[in-house]
Amino acid sequence: MRPSLYYLVPVLGGYAATSYYLLKHPHILQKRKRLAFHCRHISHRGGAGERIENTMEAFENAVAHHTDLLELDCHMTKDGRVVVSHDGNLLRQTGHNVNIRDVTYEELPQYKPSLEVTFFPGHMSTGTDRRIPLLEEVFQRYPDKPINVEIKEDSDELIKKVSELVRRYHRAEKTIWASTSDQVMKKCRKE
Repeated sequence: MRPSLYYLVPVLGGYAATSYYLLKHPHILQKRKRLAFHCRHISHRGGAGERIENTMEAFENAVAHHTDLLELDCHMTKDGRVVVSHDGNLLRQTGHNVNIRDVTYEELPQYKPSLEVTFFPGHMSTGTDRRIPLLEEVFQRYPDKPINVEIKEDSDELIKKVSELVRRYHRAEKTIWASTSDQVMKKCRKE
């Protein structure tokens, strides 16, 4: 046997044993990330199956039923207001074929009296609150409730305004940024 193998075999064996041990016990090298909150119950669109989606009434109902996290979607109006709405075009929700970005906040139509739940065809949600709320209203009403904010459009201005609201209401530890676009998420992380 070559003399170099006398050194190589124990070194490789030690490496393999150490690697296996650290694989089974990763906390030795990496401290477990401390979560700002624990989440078991999420109210998608504020509890769209129980009240008209993304309304203050839906959020209130979700909080009353002890939701751990509110999930909502954001768009920006023509006058630069950040509103909570799943769709950029309001035809499905209001019956009016208008884009949120093309109207001012005051011009936004109300939701229909009953709205089909998109993930439960044939099921209708109703409620007395038919107004599209501002993100700021949600942050004001629920200062301690974790909220998942989905950015629905690739808009630097929208991302900046949401970030400003998160900072103003001291929500950095209680707000999760989300988007279906990797490009939008990269911009959100920079904010």
